[in-house]
Amino acid sequence: MDAYYDGELTASDIPIADGAVAVDRGSKTRRSLSLTVADLSYLPWDATDKLASYGQQLVVSRGIRFSHGDEMIPLGTFRINEPQGDVHEGPVTLTGVTAEATVSDDVFMIPTSTRGYGNCIDAIEFLIRQTIPDAPIVNLTADGRNPVCPVATWDSGANRWDAVVQVATAMRAEIFVDVIGRFVLVDLPDPLAVPVVWDIAEGEGGTLISASRQMSRTSVFNAVVVSGENSAADTAPVSGVAYDNDPSSPTRWGGPYGRVPKMYSSSLVVTAGDAQSLANYMLADLTAPNLQTSISSIPNPALEAGDCIRVSYAGRKELFIAQSFSVPLTAEGAFPITLRGGKEDVG
Repeated sequence: MDAYYDGELTASDIPIADGAVAVDRGSKTRRSLSLTVADLSYLPWDATDKLASYGQQLVVSRGIRFSHGDEMIPLGTFRINEPQGDVHEGPVTLTGVTAEATVSDDVFMIPTSTRGYGNCIDAIEFLIRQTIPDAPIVNLTADGRNPVCPVATWDSGANRWDAVVQVATAMRAEIFVDVIGRFVLVDLPDPLAVPVVWDIAEGEGGTLISASRQMSRTSVFNAVVVSGENSAADTAPVSGVAYDNDPSSPTRWGGPYGRVPKMYSSSLVVTAGDAQSLANYMLADLTAPNLQTSISSIPNPALEAGDCIRVSYAGRKELFIAQSFSVPLTAEGAFPITLRGGKEDVG
């Protein structure tokens, strides 16, 4: 783990007593850091100290040290928040977050519009680079789509990151900061449509330590209503509705599960076709969490939230999307993973 301040390396190979990097698709900040450093000399006293909270950053990785060199996998770059510790005994503890938080903190000081930015990527670059001028922004959607961006305006005081997410959602994508600090746009993951990146199995040669299953109604919807109204674009209000109409689905609309619609409104939706397309796109992800499976495995620091995992256990083989997990920064730490959207692997 290395520390940086204003782009300059201030400390390298900081010894870690304990810590973890939490990764969560459902969080506004995709990655967050919790850390314990036993060496009391790292307790910050001044604004420019190595682990102070005035723009200092930590670059964190996990890997294996060999005699011929280290093999490390990056886990993220984190802005330091809330360092603290007993001034006589320590240890030093702190938290950190990735760059979504930097954009989120920079609320609009004046009303801000996408006017003049013809497509969604241009608008996203404008919104992010007002805060971080050199921010790398990468469009990894499958078809590299970059639709026209309608004119949208946010009031002073509005959250800038929320605005970025709204534009990404309008182009049917999600956006987050990855392990090397890029703002990445990707498709919503589908366990039946994306390649498996990791096999977790029980028994000899497997990496599965434990597994538990939980069914929950939380955040499970069986219809999506998308509406849009944009006075700046001089367009009439529009809407689109998508239902879970699969007769074999336990959450089907009108079935025993009941009616649980999700409402979503955006000024970036200006045509009925856009509204319907977005509703269809959102539905698959919103019906996915009807089964949540939590497993514990040997740590895999290369895993990203949204990756597809195959789990073989209890005589079953299923495909899941990695929803959240926590990568330990010590050799003995646990590696819990929460999965969602389980589908039988029939391949």
